[in-house]
Amino acid sequence: MNSRKVLLTSVCRPFGTEYGDADSVGYELLHKQITRAQGLFSPRAVQVQYGLEYIAANLETPTVVLQYPSRRELIRELKKGYDYVGVSFIMALFHKMKDAVALIRRYSPHSKIILGGYGTVLSDDVLAPFGDYFCREEGVTFFRRLLGETPIPKPYKHPMIHSDLKIFSTQASRTGKIFAGLGCPNGCDFCCTSHFFKRRHVKLLPTGKDIFSVAEKFLDMDPSTVFIIFDEDFLLNKTRALEFRDCVKRSGRLPSLFVFSSIKAISQYTVEEILEMGIDGFWVGYEGTKSGYNKQQGRPVEDIFTEFREHGITILASMIVGFDYQNHEVVAKELDGLMNLKPSLTQILIYGPVPSTPFYDRIMEQNLLRDDYRGEPEKFYKRADGFTTMIKHPTLSPAQIEGIQRWCYDEDFRRLGPSIFRVIESWVLGYHKLKDSTNPLLRAKARFYAKEIRKSYPIFLAGRLLGPNPAIRQWIKELETQSHHAAGRPSLKERVLSLFALGMALWTGFTLKFNLFQHPSLHRTAYRMPGEKQSIPLWEKPLVEDSLHTTDVCNNEPAEPVEVGSGLEK
Repeated sequence: MNSRKVLLTSVCRPFGTEYGDADSVGYELLHKQITRAQGLFSPRAVQVQYGLEYIAANLETPTVVLQYPSRRELIRELKKGYDYVGVSFIMALFHKMKDAVALIRRYSPHSKIILGGYGTVLSDDVLAPFGDYFCREEGVTFFRRLLGETPIPKPYKHPMIHSDLKIFSTQASRTGKIFAGLGCPNGCDFCCTSHFFKRRHVKLLPTGKDIFSVAEKFLDMDPSTVFIIFDEDFLLNKTRALEFRDCVKRSGRLPSLFVFSSIKAISQYTVEEILEMGIDGFWVGYEGTKSGYNKQQGRPVEDIFTEFREHGITILASMIVGFDYQNHEVVAKELDGLMNLKPSLTQILIYGPVPSTPFYDRIMEQNLLRDDYRGEPEKFYKRADGFTTMIKHPTLSPAQIEGIQRWCYDEDFRRLGPSIFRVIESWVLGYHKLKDSTNPLLRAKARFYAKEIRKSYPIFLAGRLLGPNPAIRQWIKELETQSHHAAGRPSLKERVLSLFALGMALWTGFTLKFNLFQHPSLHRTAYRMPGEKQSIPLWEKPLVEDSLHTTDVCNNEPAEPVEVGSGLEK
């Protein structure tokens, strides 16, 4: 047994403005960045730092992973003695990284410190006082080299990690995380991901068969699992995507997938091909009408959004405010255009510079960084959160840009209502569109939509009573009627559950108002530690001779598909 030990940790909780952090940099994505104006209607899900688990699973050295420990919990773990301690952080949490490093040096002074995550876009000069090594590449390769372990080929072992999504403080779905790739070749000037990996795409699951094999492992464990594929532009590699589709078609196991993609990549496929992969949710960059990014070339965005919505496909659209050409009137017109497309979810971020990106380089060369940040770099790091104006705009003040952003979120909620009901509306449309299809996979997707519609019945009462305004409450009432026409009248049990859901909605609003129970609890995982059982199962690429679900499935005749998945994870 290897006598050395490794500890990998996130920064310490708690998070939030009252703890010196920006409101958007905690452990949640939906509630903090997408549905932030939706209050008690916001879906909630803790996002673990998956990369830490992924690295740990693929080492030989005994390793422990801590997700969001408190200071006391981190200290307790450090006292056990570790040769290497890795800290993952983003730039906006630079100050929390410093606190974690101070604890390491006090309670485990012999440990070598590795800094990783997107916070390492900062220069060696900035990071040198806090770490012995900096991981700015694919983490498994880096750590195995650092520890003197022999390189291993991809695909690596894949931790089978779920996240639970909650609606009104109650679990609504279980989502399997498929870590398919790193980096992005699109090269948008503001994108840290693209330039961190120098516009390269690192395929952690190189083939469509590999991706499908991981999905099958999840489904074998829990057939109700829905999925999110972490790959910045999943559909860009058409060969890999269609190979995955072939595996789905021949297996008869139709998953429910949420993926990241671009207009450019989506334009390579028909909507039928996309549905045959199991994809029923997309994150798409809407950005701005004159942003001019290469990834937006292809079919008109209006056509794609409309077609997807009609087929039950959920769209999360991201928009940027703070471009040079924008003022309040321009943003209002762009938001009108986006609202007319009725995305299920919307993210609105301020155009901001991140070190290593072309946009940052231009801002620094042209002296466009706000003066109050130029002389205080740590203040700049802390406010690089997507919700603070970092640069000098030709016509708008920082307060005006931030006010426009808040207005956009408020307008999105006021006009379109809670995202959880927008998703249901897409399912209703998709059910009617696909239920009589001659394609068995599309009929299976229609059955999936019907099942999800039925599961959502209990939340309608809360929507009818607590929606943001009379127009939205009336829309929810009409949507409930449409849902009953699609999936059947509610049972007595479902009516009783509606009362329970109303109570939980009120409870959720109470906890939000008084900031109760808003932080994650410690998640600790041991890998290969003597005397400790590993709690997370792993997928390993099967040998060819034993590959029943990968090699054989992808070469057999198609089977009649069955619908798989549940929840409102879109």
